[in-house]
Amino acid sequence: MMKRIMIGSVFGFLLAVGSAQGQIVVRIGPPPPPRVVIPVSPGPRYVWMDGYHRYDGRAYVWVPGRYVIPPRHRAVWVPGRWEPRRRGYVWVPGYWR
Repeated sequence: MMKRIMIGSVFGFLLAVGSAQGQIVVRIGPPPPPRVVIPVSPGPRYVWMDGYHRYDGRAYVWVPGRYVIPPRHRAVWVPGRWEPRRRGYVWVPGYWR
């Protein structure tokens, strides 16, 4: 029990330090994305946002893609990505341009 509390405290501290700097470094890169069949769009205004791997503190977890309506006319979704850095990989969130 004490070991779990200690590990949780260390992870919480590292998460807080990483969040304060705006980034959390993951030492191992994400696996390749799975093959996905993109479903038919629910309507003409929808755009597809690809899925991505998020890191949950222990492992990468696949977040499936989905259709969304852009926030404004002609907005383009720039997907998030894992960028290699000196000590591992950092998540760069996606955004509307």
